[in-house]
Amino acid sequence: MSFQPSRRDFMKTTALTGVGYWVAGSSVFAQNEISANAQVNIASVGVGGKGSSDSDDAGRFGNLVAICDIDDKNLAKAAAKHPNAQKFNDFREMLDKMGDKIDAVTVSTPDHMHAQISLRAMSMGKHVFCQKPLTRTVAEARLMRKTAADKGVATQMGNQGTANNGLRTAVELVQSGSIGAVKEVHVWTNRPIWPQGQGRPTETETIPEHVHWDLWLGGAEDRPYSGSYHPFKWRGWWDFGTGALGDMACHTANMPFMALKLGYPEALWAETSEFNNETFPKTSKIVYQFPARGEMPPVTFNWYDGGNKPPQELLQGNKMSGSGALVIGDKGTIYSDDDYCGRFKLLPEDRFKDFKNPEPFLPRSPGHFVEWVNAIKGGPKAMSNFEYAAFLTEVVVLGNVAMRAKQKIEWDGPNMKATNCPEAEQYISPTYRKGWELPV
Repeated sequence: MSFQPSRRDFMKTTALTGVGYWVAGSSVFAQNEISANAQVNIASVGVGGKGSSDSDDAGRFGNLVAICDIDDKNLAKAAAKHPNAQKFNDFREMLDKMGDKIDAVTVSTPDHMHAQISLRAMSMGKHVFCQKPLTRTVAEARLMRKTAADKGVATQMGNQGTANNGLRTAVELVQSGSIGAVKEVHVWTNRPIWPQGQGRPTETETIPEHVHWDLWLGGAEDRPYSGSYHPFKWRGWWDFGTGALGDMACHTANMPFMALKLGYPEALWAETSEFNNETFPKTSKIVYQFPARGEMPPVTFNWYDGGNKPPQELLQGNKMSGSGALVIGDKGTIYSDDDYCGRFKLLPEDRFKDFKNPEPFLPRSPGHFVEWVNAIKGGPKAMSNFEYAAFLTEVVVLGNVAMRAKQKIEWDGPNMKATNCPEAEQYISPTYRKGWELPV
């Protein structure tokens, strides 16, 4: 049996959208919610790349009052589409000058600035939509989760597949026992599609006039400008990005993480190609071991990138996709060949030929960005709110800690400690450039 969501699937279950999401409990209203009929005043930080569509969504579903980018070319393009939005290069100046005119903030910058911007906005009581991965480090993710809860703001991470009917159906199948007890998961990606496994640039480059380089660096250590970082290739650098794992696992690992109610792993380790302290390895495989959760058995979760993939025989005759996920139960397997798990097959196909999906028990989404805007107006929490998304991100980027530690890590999740590897602390909770310390 294969699943691809249709309009009928959506219409059948739209009535469920009024039910509080199961992630992080039932409906919880933000302390500073605005009325259902009011316009939400939104500021967008980072308006190039993915930030272009995020700021467009802000203008479509709210009132875009401010735009901010360290690149004047990005800012000019956004201003042409949103002429009424005030322009800024420095998000701190924007929040200081327009704080009383802003209800919410979108954050679509390189990974190393997600926590800096989001935490400052939340500390001011602003609702936040932040792109994936939510943070660059484990400690930042933990702090984002705590701050969002303390401030009672409406939050969402930009892993859009969470709003897909296919993903929610797959979660229902696993949690209803349709594929039996799951002890094994495999997730893989076609990333990286940017350079990794290399050293720091040696050539001296002039900072382009349209780039505010010190603002781009933010909390990262000072270094000369290079086109090897801005505007796109930063993803492969330890100081700025989170590599293939951080870039894609918040999408591709989202369904199994949610479906299996995975919390903290008890151990993990990484197998990689050679790398240095500048960039991520060209290839890696990471193995997480999760303990039993209630009636759910322990799970071994395998991540692959850089051309690594799970054994072909696990696909039971199906073609190996460039990116995908396998959730293997003792009664069947879910195979998704889609980054967002928007479609999937149940294997073996002959066994599930006449299978009927269980009655939906999760709400269907009115749209990923709309979920967040509705939450700001007092509706249910967005499904990928920071209580869930920060937990997912924390576990994902913990894999990068295992890479750098170069040994098996025994993980004490509640205390955020690698109990057998104290030297991992520098990667769990790093320091920041003077003047750019985290605001809370």
